Amino acid sequence: MRRVTREAIPRATIRSLLGAVLLGLSVVAGTPIANATHPEPVLEPGGTPTRLEEAGRGRDTFHIQFSGKLRVPTGTDVVEIDGEDTRARRVTKLHARGIEVVCYVSAGTFENYRRDAAKFPARVIGEQLPDWPDERWLDIRKRGVLRPIMTRRARACARKGFDGIEFDNVDGYANNTGFPLRRADQIKYDKMLARIARKNALSPGLKNAVGLVKDLEPAFDWALNEECVTYRECGRYRPFVRSGKAVIVIEYGGVSQKRLCRVTGRLGLSGQMKRLSLSAWSRPC
Repeated sequence: MRRVTREAIPRATIRSLLGAVLLGLSVVAGTPIANATHPEPVLEPGGTPTRLEEAGRGRDTFHIQFSGKLRVPTGTDVVEIDGEDTRARRVTKLHARGIEVVCYVSAGTFENYRRDAAKFPARVIGEQLPDWPDERWLDIRKRGVLRPIMTRRARACARKGFDGIEFDNVDGYANNTGFPLRRADQIKYDKMLARIARKNALSPGLKNAVGLVKDLEPAFDWALNEECVTYRECGRYRPFVRSGKAVIVIEYGGVSQKRLCRVTGRLGLSGQMKRLSLSAWSRPC
């Protein structure tokens, strides 16, 4: 699984995700959510954000961090952090700095360390994720069981003041889950997640799931990908680009930053290098 566990982020951390960009993307920072049925996207394309142009700067302004003491780089417009580990007051402080915040939630796996772990019945818990002993795949066909759990998680993000939400592990159908999941099952589940986000005034972001991009693009406002340059998958995000939606690409060292920036720049995506721990360190294009 190309994702890291949440580690030492302090309880008083802040909200979660995606930001802005160089190379054909921009973030709308400090823009209030329009309404509960159609919140404004946290990220919007169209070049360097206007306020950064006026400041004479052009840099990636998205910061994601799941480990270590939170350090938000100067000029950041959007921060992604773990929803459960973040208190409302931290979100408020980030807003005071003009920063949008995205809430991280795993929607496709059972994590035994989460506060609501007891809410998951044994029948929906499947195989362990490779390299992640604390996580097991969920039977996403059981939408009636999982919908209220994911709704409570989204509501918790909304109560804390998050602007957007990133649902992780939404491609179980392409993995060894222990369940006979079909592509159609995954699409139905992921669209359900997007609807839950919008009902709670959260801008939904699609994480990875490159094989579903074409089908899910209409339901999601923006996308976050891990290592599509390494796996030669970045071109599959053209539906998002054509629809004027932002795509953030994170690479962990499988390719050089030069190649990352060349590929993402050509496709109109935003790229940055991160360490696998998703600490404060980053090298944006």
